[in-house]
Amino acid sequence: MQYDLVIKNIGQLLTMENATGPVKGKQMKELTVHEGKAIGIKDGKTSIIADSKDLEQAEAHHVIDAQGRLVTPGLVDPHTHFVFGGSRENELALKQQGVPYLEILKQGGGILSTVRETHKATEKELYEKALFHLNRMMSYGVTTVEGKSGYGLNRETELKQLRVMKSLNEKNQIDIVSTFLGAHAIPPEYKDNKAAFLEEMTVILDEIKEEELAEFVDIFCETGVFSVEESKQYLQKAKEKGFDVKIHADEIDPLGGTELAVDLGAASGDHLVGASKEGISDLAGSNTVAVLLPGTTFYLGKDSYARARKMIDEGAAVALATDFNPGSSPTENLQLIMSLAALKLKMTPEEIWHAVTVNAAYAINRGETAGQIAEGRKADIVIWNAPNYLYIPYHYGVNHVHTVVKNGNPVVERGGKG
Repeated sequence: MQYDLVIKNIGQLLTMENATGPVKGKQMKELTVHEGKAIGIKDGKTSIIADSKDLEQAEAHHVIDAQGRLVTPGLVDPHTHFVFGGSRENELALKQQGVPYLEILKQGGGILSTVRETHKATEKELYEKALFHLNRMMSYGVTTVEGKSGYGLNRETELKQLRVMKSLNEKNQIDIVSTFLGAHAIPPEYKDNKAAFLEEMTVILDEIKEEELAEFVDIFCETGVFSVEESKQYLQKAKEKGFDVKIHADEIDPLGGTELAVDLGAASGDHLVGASKEGISDLAGSNTVAVLLPGTTFYLGKDSYARARKMIDEGAAVALATDFNPGSSPTENLQLIMSLAALKLKMTPEEIWHAVTVNAAYAINRGETAGQIAEGRKADIVIWNAPNYLYIPYHYGVNHVHTVVKNGNPVVERGGKG
């Protein structure tokens, strides 16, 4: 057979294959490491994984000599907000001065600032800005990403954000999974009538379904935003309309959003910094993935991180994400999040690799197509400027990518040694 691409002389190879669901609890510590392998790729898919010597003479249009480097599946970022207008760098100094977030909101900043800028931006402007961020994500090894709306808080702009994501998914190489997060905050005009706002967001669901603009519906369940009961009713309506659901849960206070995520059979519960003992126990008994966002806690200067150690030790499935957004986590670098997971969440390297590949894929219903390298699967692969899998979370703050292969094609070729 003539291959389109052969990657030879692989040092360590993490395939993460054979997972038929999210990897949970103690199994997250079990990592199979292959050595001395080569990968043959044909028609965008992994055709064969073999000993390097067996593919040494194989015919191929293109050959990459990994020269003993680490090779893994493409990374999956399961929680981002990459379509937005403007930026909020001016708020950093205010935060450093101790100005409360509510005061920043009163001055016209915070999420409502991003909402205004997103309202003003055209689809073309949002498309070009989002593409810049997506290309940066891919340069860090991400080949599949979830994106949320939520900076419209009205029909027109929410649909605009979702249409931008759909167009980006159709025209560019990175795979995008779209989530409708219209219930992200309460617009000022609805501050005394949350029920009317949630009804408006519910009405939009039929249009979103008809245009196939989103697969998931999400809501921000938190003190001062939407209660557990409001979130439950809203997400149940979304499920009745054929959407899968996610939930921003227990980011600050243990309201019971984690328990709700499990009760609803949500693909994921996200943030979970304040998840209760009961919520963590419920997670462990389910296939709902805990998507943790240590970059947000770090950027906001908070001391309490999500209790990843307890979640994993209790038997839950944990994934990691950047939460890339302009206010609380302005980074596209999932590698940095891997380091924060080691340093702040006390996760082991083995757990971290599961959390950014197979578990992250299952958190966005892509377990069958992303997060693993296996014969017959599409070839989303990263070659790293690293000798082993321990090195990436250890050496923080830089980009370790050597080459990113997406659907069998090299799309990022940084080369070099660091």
